[in-house]
Amino acid sequence: MREIGETDKAARIPIAVPFFYGWFIVALSFLANLTAAGLRSAPSVLIHPLESEFGWGRTQIASAASLNLLLLGLMAPFGGWLIDRFGPRRVILGSLGTIAIGVSATVFVSELWQLIFLWGIVLGIATGVTPPLGASIASRWFVSRRGLAIGIITNANAAGQVVFLPLLMIVIVASGWRSALMMIAVAAAILIPAIWLWMRDNPADIGLQPFRSEKGGAAKQARSTYVRGDIRPIALSSVSEVFKTSTFWLLAGCFFICGVTANGLIGTHLIPHAIERGIPQLTAATAVGIMGGASFVGTTFSGWLVDRVDPRKVLAAVYALRGSSLFILPYVTEPTALFVFAVIYGLDWYASGPATTTIIARSFGHERVGSLFGLVFVFHQLGGASAAVGGGWIRMQFGDYQYAFLIGGCMGLMAACLALAIRRGGREAPAIPVTTEFASA
Repeated sequence: MREIGETDKAARIPIAVPFFYGWFIVALSFLANLTAAGLRSAPSVLIHPLESEFGWGRTQIASAASLNLLLLGLMAPFGGWLIDRFGPRRVILGSLGTIAIGVSATVFVSELWQLIFLWGIVLGIATGVTPPLGASIASRWFVSRRGLAIGIITNANAAGQVVFLPLLMIVIVASGWRSALMMIAVAAAILIPAIWLWMRDNPADIGLQPFRSEKGGAAKQARSTYVRGDIRPIALSSVSEVFKTSTFWLLAGCFFICGVTANGLIGTHLIPHAIERGIPQLTAATAVGIMGGASFVGTTFSGWLVDRVDPRKVLAAVYALRGSSLFILPYVTEPTALFVFAVIYGLDWYASGPATTTIIARSFGHERVGSLFGLVFVFHQLGGASAAVGGGWIRMQFGDYQYAFLIGGCMGLMAACLALAIRRGGREAPAIPVTTEFASA
């Protein structure tokens, strides 16, 4: 194995760091995803001030946020293709630039169609290309510790809500919603020069090899990806053949259920459920913050674990824990119990990401991780949208969320079984051949 600091030629590292440069790339990617996640969390604190100033209905305002979430799912495969074709650096720069411009323009809206266009479409596209970033960057820069790298980047989704929501609320109370939006625009603008100067697409761009990979080129790097675990790569001549494999559809089914049980049920209906049970709104919001903190621990541990344990077992454990926690929620009636639920659920909130990405990389090859993760992510958003609507319908029909959460718990256990059903392997076969070149700008 190569040592972390070794290079094949004179190093051209943009900034000296006392550790493998890939970890610095992970940190930059974390900050970019953190900003995108903060933007996606903003509607929950913007609805009331927009209602008060413009007189728009809540459903009208929510339509912009819903369109944003829909494009988040629909744009993920395209974002994965862009990352595989042009490299993460250019995609991140484009995303941050569009976020800075789009959010700044939103400050001047005066008509509902302007909000829908800017927040729903422009910013939906800008943030929609980001979900495959963690998978692609980790696969490019790491062979060992890939799961940990994915876990760190994935944590930005929860951290964005934990960091931005309280700050946005404080700024809105102090100086209005426009100042709060400008805070997001400034954060995106500040990151642009850092990404431009220090972000690189591949280790080879600065004379490095992926973390602890063996010298000998792409073929050996691809083979080393499958040293650990029972998963074996599937021989494919094109990405379209992925749809003919059971592995893809099992992962898609798992991620559909992930969307149902995450941003669909909990992300949309947890706080209304808690308030209806007599728990104060501020306490319910605090529980979401606790979930974010627990998610940081759980997702990082999940990433660490998939480097050492069969990722299918890790994925099954995550969904089993999530399903079990949802069986508790219908019986939560006071703050302490809600906080206990927040910790248990938070540990697996985003913990499915590292295992899912690792299975994709080991099954189909790291060269297409960005594109394939984007395709799987579509099912996640479809599940989330279905549960957001379905949970509301169940509440209207039965007067309570109890059945919605119980159904979610059963689906979580189903996802655990699907994860264990993913193919154990077979005859060793080469990974998907590379048909595009990575940009090295």
